[in-house]
Amino acid sequence: MDLYNKINEASSYIKTKIGKNNTKPTWGIILGTGLGALAKEVKNSIKIPYSKIPHFASSKVDSHKGELVIGTLEEKQVIVMEGRCHFYEGYSLEDVTLPVRVMKALGIKKLLVSNASGGINAQFSAGDIMLIEDHINLMGVNPLIGSNDERLGVRFPDMIEPYNQKLIKLAEKLALENKIKLQKGVYSAMTGPCLETRAEYRMLKILGADVIGMSTVPEVIVAVHAGLKTIGFSIVTDECFPDALKPVDIAKIIATANGAEKKLRQLVKAVIQKG
Repeated sequence: MDLYNKINEASSYIKTKIGKNNTKPTWGIILGTGLGALAKEVKNSIKIPYSKIPHFASSKVDSHKGELVIGTLEEKQVIVMEGRCHFYEGYSLEDVTLPVRVMKALGIKKLLVSNASGGINAQFSAGDIMLIEDHINLMGVNPLIGSNDERLGVRFPDMIEPYNQKLIKLAEKLALENKIKLQKGVYSAMTGPCLETRAEYRMLKILGADVIGMSTVPEVIVAVHAGLKTIGFSIVTDECFPDALKPVDIAKIIATANGAEKKLRQLVKAVIQKG
């Protein structure tokens, strides 16, 4: 089955679950590691496990619940992805990015993505929230490779502004008003699942990356292809300085993400309300 029909089957199934609510979402939200609490604040919510949705892949990562939450947040109709799938789990990038396509088919105009990342910029500390202003795709793959369906987007989408500048300025303003410390920088993505070597961290710093992660970029590329306005946030969960590198502690990373989640949740809700 081609991608267009997969999108239609998945979105049609979700519409049957929405039923009489007649939800017309304007925002799609992708919650990364440690950021699931926002889903609990969605009012009048309908929850659909990914495993029930045609063609949706289910994450194998413990910290990702794998559930679509549809309802109202800050008086806006939203679709929240509580967890995502990753390329390193063995899924194709078509699988990884299909939910973005489906949310677009359901009506969203804007996409908010979030993730946890390792800090490369020496000015960043664990627990910082970074507003993503640009990204570097070092995954060696692209979700748009293959034949292009003009119904979904143009053959050669321009990536000059993958993260919407108006939304970026709004987030900076709201962070200042709410006294939330907000870094801004470049997110780089590699495939994972192994973390990077000292030499790779040095390379990333030379390339201009501020943080490193294993997600987000494929979804944002597809969002651009689909014509969505996108904003992204990254919680810095550990410091990846080559000359002071320590063995990673996954439990500590998740705990750091959970610790910063409250402030990010506050900021995300403000952006949804005002954006």
